[in-house]
Amino acid sequence: MFTKENKKIDIKEAETVIGPSIRVKGNFHGEGDIVIEGNVEGSVKTNNYLLVGNKAKIAADIEAGNAQIGGDITGNIKVKGYLELTSSAKINGNIETSEISIEKGAILNGKCIMTKQASSANQKTKEEK
Repeated sequence: MFTKENKKIDIKEAETVIGPSIRVKGNFHGEGDIVIEGNVEGSVKTNNYLLVGNKAKIAADIEAGNAQIGGDITGNIKVKGYLELTSSAKINGNIETSEISIEKGAILNGKCIMTKQASSANQKTKEEK
């Protein structure tokens, strides 16, 4: 699980859950938190959190606000905020994010481009306090 301002996000709080036996083909866009445990082919986009389970298989470009990825992804990933690749993650594609952590054992075959979007937003928040 990942945190949303130090609050755990789980399946109960997700707006959309794609279970392990589900296969989705097409463009999948949502505004809320998304949990993917099954197979997705096409594109995935949310402005909030994306959790990709350890056994998920995705052949899609992904856009999210923040994400934790543990499955197999073939496609490009663009995350505005924080991206966590767990030890079971297998990425074949490019990543664009402002913050990243990669656990030992994760596989990344592609480029990683770091942006400053979240850093400047976090800086403004600190200055306002």
